[in-house]
Amino acid sequence: MLFSIIITLLKILSITIPMLLAVAYFTVAERKIMGAIQRRRGPNVIGFIGLLQALADGLKLFVKETTLPSNSNLAIFVLAPVLSFLLSVIGWAVIPFSHKVVLADVNLGILYLFAVSSMNVYGIVLAGWASNSKYAFLGALRSAAQMISYEISIGFIILSIAVCVGSLNLSKIVLAQQEVWLIVPLFPLFVMFYVSMLAETNRQPFDLPEAESELVSGYNVEYSAMTFALFFLAEYSNMLLMSSLSALLFMGGWLPPFNVFPLYFVPGSFWFSLKVCIGAVFFILTRATLPRYRYDQLMYLGWKCFLPFAIGYLMFTIGVLVSFNWLPY
Repeated sequence: MLFSIIITLLKILSITIPMLLAVAYFTVAERKIMGAIQRRRGPNVIGFIGLLQALADGLKLFVKETTLPSNSNLAIFVLAPVLSFLLSVIGWAVIPFSHKVVLADVNLGILYLFAVSSMNVYGIVLAGWASNSKYAFLGALRSAAQMISYEISIGFIILSIAVCVGSLNLSKIVLAQQEVWLIVPLFPLFVMFYVSMLAETNRQPFDLPEAESELVSGYNVEYSAMTFALFFLAEYSNMLLMSSLSALLFMGGWLPPFNVFPLYFVPGSFWFSLKVCIGAVFFILTRATLPRYRYDQLMYLGWKCFLPFAIGYLMFTIGVLVSFNWLPY
């Protein structure tokens, strides 16, 4: 019993520690790529070509004083960032990095991710409410409405994939794409999923909860030091998680792009990491190039464009599968 607990803890650490390092250097890559796009210097002082900038930022936040608003609900105020960070970490439990390289290869992996991502709203709402600040509370309400709106569309998109594959297991969804990636027959859903990823993670051009001109900094305006760092880590971890999910659902996960014999000698984790990097670069490019939406435009796009189209495409997919007797058994 003790041995199995130790093995499980080691497996959890083997996912958590690389994920935290990936988040740290994702921030460095973002600042460097945006610097190149905007024709300015990114971080280039601390360490070789600025590679230690993430560690310096983390150390700075760690040694800063944590300020607690006197009129806030202190217990919930501290709980909110911890909850957001933990939920962003436990979502990685069902992500298969390669064949059989997964912490929990459960048959309801998609439902597990839905449950975890839905609970992310609680951390943000609790942070805005416990801060006892109108700016933070309005930012939290915006974020909750935005995440719920686009999560419904993502749900119907993933339901279309589940109908095509016949399983909610992420590994089986990847193995079903050995002949053709699902991005080919479901390309409109792929585009919608990538746009919904931006809204789900509160990223530009859908970063309305953090609109500096209106709400100062949104739901985390009263946070500082490590409590702010936990929100920061949760946001970037969720971006990598959504990039991983898009790679698994539409781009074959750890499978190579072509069924050529020499490519099978390349580890599957390499192809998976490459596809996750494509999603991460997409987040960076949209932040550097697109202006922010108005909030009414954001809600209109989610409820009156994406949701009807996702439901219609699901009905169309089911109709095609039934008509040609292609439903998976």
